[in-house]
Amino acid sequence: MLKDLRQRWAVLGVAAMTLVALASAHGQDQKDGQAAPEAAEKPYLIKDGKVDFGTYNGYRRYEAYCLRCHGPDGAGSSYAPALVESLKRLDHEQFTDVVVNGRKNVSTSQQSVMPAFGYAEDVMLNLEDIYAYLKARSDGEVGRGRPARLPKEQDPVYKERQES
Repeated sequence: MLKDLRQRWAVLGVAAMTLVALASAHGQDQKDGQAAPEAAEKPYLIKDGKVDFGTYNGYRRYEAYCLRCHGPDGAGSSYAPALVESLKRLDHEQFTDVVVNGRKNVSTSQQSVMPAFGYAEDVMLNLEDIYAYLKARSDGEVGRGRPARLPKEQDPVYKERQES
């Protein structure tokens, strides 16, 4: 049964990567290869120093699944790199690929292995929120520690998710 569940999540991970690739291709301007303006939209919403529901949820999920290796607030550790810095170089598609499929970098001086989380249901269901939180940290829009959350009545992300 566990093998069957892992296979299902692996298929979902591949499906997620395909959707990300299609969305990325759709957001490209075919004339000059530059991203369309809507593709540059931030995946988070911050008003008066308070984050939307998705970004806050991303913080919570990061704390549950990523903190052990990548350190508090995505700041890195002796074991894994600072995701706050990595997201200055990685785009959304690359981030998703690493989380879903993992990564292995081995050299004579170090061995760095990121396990694949494509089979982890809670990570996959909340991947966009984790990305939003880390991107907000990388962009310098959210500081260290637990972010303050927008009140539900002022949060369009919360309202949208309640309706769906």
